[in-house]
Amino acid sequence: MAIPAKDFVSLLQDVGFDFFTGVPDSTLGGIIATLIERRVYIPAVREDEAVGLAAGAYMGGKIPAVLMQNSGLGTSLNALISLNLIYLQPCLLLVSWRGHDGTDAPEHLVMGQVLTKLLDLVRIPHRTVRAETVRE
Repeated sequence: MAIPAKDFVSLLQDVGFDFFTGVPDSTLGGIIATLIERRVYIPAVREDEAVGLAAGAYMGGKIPAVLMQNSGLGTSLNALISLNLIYLQPCLLLVSWRGHDGTDAPEHLVMGQVLTKLLDLVRIPHRTVRAETVRE
């Protein structure tokens, strides 16, 4: 059972997240639509651009979150490593996990299978959010 997008966004806002950016993704579509409705979402053209926007928002006193599909993680890695990790620019990454179970389109399978290993390799802490654990 999935948590409704409006409830998920409210949870994020309740714990202080106040700047949201990212690249459109069908899996995260309900969340993005809710953020747009609440006028707190800045769309980005590319995932690395979203990471840069989030870093700027953090420097301006905001608590940022970046939304992307897992295939976009590859696009954003240089920005995450050379900006966020090196200069301690925190942001929450909300990454949809396509292809992890081997049943998605072929272009999602490789990234889906290596996502957690890749995050470990570049020292980005991660956890899988499920409806029953989302409030943690």
